[in-house]
Amino acid sequence: MISKKIQCPNCQHIISIAGQPGQKMILTCPNCTTKGQYRFPGSPKEEDKSNALSVCQLSKQFKEVLAVNDLTFKVKTGEVFGFLGPNGAGKSTTIKSILGLIHPTKGEIRINGYNIKTDEINARKNIGYLPERVAFFENLTPIQTLRFFCELKGVSKSIIPSLLKQVGLSDAANRKVGTFSKGMVQLLGVAQVMIGNPSVYILDEPMSGLDARWVKIIRDKIRMLNEQGATVIFSSHILTEVENLCDRVAIINNGKLIAIDSVDNLNRHLRIRPRLELTIPGLKGVIPEKLQNFDGIEDIWVKQDVLYINCESTLRSTIIALLENAGMHITHVKTVEPSLEDAFVKLIDDRRGDQ
Repeated sequence: MISKKIQCPNCQHIISIAGQPGQKMILTCPNCTTKGQYRFPGSPKEEDKSNALSVCQLSKQFKEVLAVNDLTFKVKTGEVFGFLGPNGAGKSTTIKSILGLIHPTKGEIRINGYNIKTDEINARKNIGYLPERVAFFENLTPIQTLRFFCELKGVSKSIIPSLLKQVGLSDAANRKVGTFSKGMVQLLGVAQVMIGNPSVYILDEPMSGLDARWVKIIRDKIRMLNEQGATVIFSSHILTEVENLCDRVAIINNGKLIAIDSVDNLNRHLRIRPRLELTIPGLKGVIPEKLQNFDGIEDIWVKQDVLYINCESTLRSTIIALLENAGMHITHVKTVEPSLEDAFVKLIDDRRGDQ
C-alpha cells in the first residue's frame, strides 16, 4: 500500500490518498469538487501478475437476494479454468462482476493485477468475452461484423480472413449472419473475441445447445488458445468437456464457493468409488439377492440386464466370483472411474443435506 498527498490544481487543497502500485484512482476535491485522476507509481505486485484473475470476498446483493456470497478464488496465468454450478448458483453474476458490467456490493476483482473498479481500462483491455447468448446484426456478413469489432478495438482489418479460417467460416464469409445455424453464430463469436489477441478469455457456456460437431470445434479452439499462452475461463453444463479441458475447476452453489481443485483431487477428496458395470443376461431389472446386503458395497442399482455397483476396487473380483458361483453368466465387465459429474452431483447433494 502506498500513501500520497495530492494537491488540487484548482484550489491547492491537499488530499490524502492510499492505493496499490500501478493503481489508477479517480479523485474529487472535497473543497472545490474539481475532478481528476492519479496513478500510483510502480506496477502491480509480482504475485498479482502470476494470477490472470483474482476474486476476493466478492458479494452481490439484489434487493432481497444475495446472488454471490463472499466468493474468493484465483485463476493462474496460462491455465484453463472451469467455473461450474447449478442454475441460479451465481455464475453469471460473478462473470458480469469480473467484466465490470455490474458493480458488486463488496469485494475486489483484479485482472492481470489491475483492479477492475479503479483501473478499468487496463483491467479490461486484454479480455475476450463470449456471452452465453451470442447475438450479431443478422443483415451483416461475418466480414462486415468483424470489421465493425476491429474498428471498435483499433485493430487492423487485415486479420479478418485469418480469423474466419481459424474458426472454419471462410466459405460463409459473405453470407448473412441471419442465415447461420446456432453453431456457426457461436464460431463467429469465437472469432470476434480473438480480435486483438487478448491474454484472458472468459467464455460463458460456449458449447451450450451445440451438436457434437460444433462442440469439437469449440473444444479444439479452446485448446489452441491455451497452447498459444492465453488463460481460458469458461462455464459449462457439459461436464465431460470441462473434465477434458480444465486444469482446475471451481464449483459454486447458492453464491458460495464449495470446492476448487483439479478433477482428480476432487474425486479423491470426496472418496467417490469407481463404478463396476456387469452385464448379466436374465436379470430383468432385479438386483441379485446375494448382493442386497453385501458388506462393502456403497451403492447398487440395476437397469434391465446391467448391474451398476459402487464399491472398493479390492471387492470387484470377490463380487464377480460370488455371482458366477451363484450360476449367473457375466457377459461383459466394465470399470468406470469417477467423473466430474459424479463429484459435482455429490458436492451439491451434500450441501443440500447440510442446509
